[in-house]
Amino acid sequence: MQKYVLTLILLLIVLSSCTKKKQNFVFILVDDLGWTDLGYSGSSFYESPNIDALCKESIQFTNAYASASICSPTRAAIMTGKHPARLNITDWIPGFVPKTTEKLVGPDILNELPLKETTIAKAFKTHGYKTFFAGKWHLGDEGYYPEEQGFDINIGGHHKGSPPGGYYSPYKNPKISDGPKGEYLTDRLTNETINFIESVDNDPFLLYLSYYTVHTPIQANKQYVEKFKNIKLSEPDFREEGRGVTTLKQHNADYASMVYALDKNIGKLVAKLKEQELYDNTTLIFTSDNGGLSTVLNTGKRKGPTSIEPLRAGKGWLYEGGIRVPLLIKPSHYAVKDKVINEPVVSHDFFPTLLSMADIEIDATIEIDGVDLSPILVNNGPIERKEIFWHYPHYHGSGWAPGAAIRQGDWKLIEFYDSETLELYNLKDDISETNDLSLKEPEKVIALQNRLHNLQKSVNAKYPSSNPDYKAEK
Repeated sequence: MQKYVLTLILLLIVLSSCTKKKQNFVFILVDDLGWTDLGYSGSSFYESPNIDALCKESIQFTNAYASASICSPTRAAIMTGKHPARLNITDWIPGFVPKTTEKLVGPDILNELPLKETTIAKAFKTHGYKTFFAGKWHLGDEGYYPEEQGFDINIGGHHKGSPPGGYYSPYKNPKISDGPKGEYLTDRLTNETINFIESVDNDPFLLYLSYYTVHTPIQANKQYVEKFKNIKLSEPDFREEGRGVTTLKQHNADYASMVYALDKNIGKLVAKLKEQELYDNTTLIFTSDNGGLSTVLNTGKRKGPTSIEPLRAGKGWLYEGGIRVPLLIKPSHYAVKDKVINEPVVSHDFFPTLLSMADIEIDATIEIDGVDLSPILVNNGPIERKEIFWHYPHYHGSGWAPGAAIRQGDWKLIEFYDSETLELYNLKDDISETNDLSLKEPEKVIALQNRLHNLQKSVNAKYPSSNPDYKAEK
């Protein structure tokens, strides 16, 4: 009798493991959100109580990086796990063409994410997940929208990088119907997401919520803006950055209201997951596609709406302000509070990480540049990577000129193609990148430059070429 009971117990254990409910995945991507644009990350002007609360329930990464300092390359890297240079999407689509005659000509890029790529949505859909996308896509025009790339549902994702109608209905967006007068786009995208959550029944899902906010146009949330206009602030300071100018103090009430509206919606979404008893069995990721818009071309008129001090520069630049981003990851069935990880990670790590956590095997023929972070998330174990590099061979409206960068340990090298110069920083001692050590550490410069070039070669990176019409100033 005991033998039969033991056999029955073992059978029940096996059946239980076989029918174990798959975890859900919620990926929240904010557009242009800076490293210090949130309360938990250092802002004393912007308010984000709901995201701050999420931080306490998540793992906070202090050295998280975007795959690029602009949007489309990072978004493509998240979708595929590949470095933007390998994908040949190294600029925002369709890219910035300088109005003036520059020394260099940036290489041509793809204007869409190829359908042959295995996206995270395709992988999850193949393994029985419902897949949902809402918000900004910016990875191709018709024929390359989210629904062609593995998502069952697409609300608002099309080829434009900013909301064509602004943040209030009518949206002028072919993938989302207009709402009632006064409806705010950030609210609408969250409501659509909640509708999806309420419809999933017991099916596992991949939910990708890609907010347009806080991308330009900087358009105040009318419900909250007065709250920030009433806060007394000193006048902001500015600093020249090459051909750009950087804002050094957070001061813009319109921008603050957009961050606050975002936070309200994150709180609403988390509350819905908890109400539906889905939160515990969900891995949630919250991050940004590049640094905040603190640096713009110095025309004497326009100024960046936010500041990312103490980081240098902002969106478009390969200084820390352009590539270091907020990152929170709440694994499923996670109970630790206030955990902080300082290990450098990057956007193309999400693809192998989420697939690993979902027990989805990656096709061995697919070239993946990202690293599986699950050892860090689950066991506090190490990851096998020595460096991260960036390749941005284009001019940008922030004043950035073509170049590349590499971080190895605490060392960071930036190579500027236009000026043919190199800068070296030790981020442990100099997070603001103010003390260039290239002349003091020539051997380190050579070693890092050689390693950068080898990595670029490994992904078939394309470089700018000389402009035959360029005429140097006398």
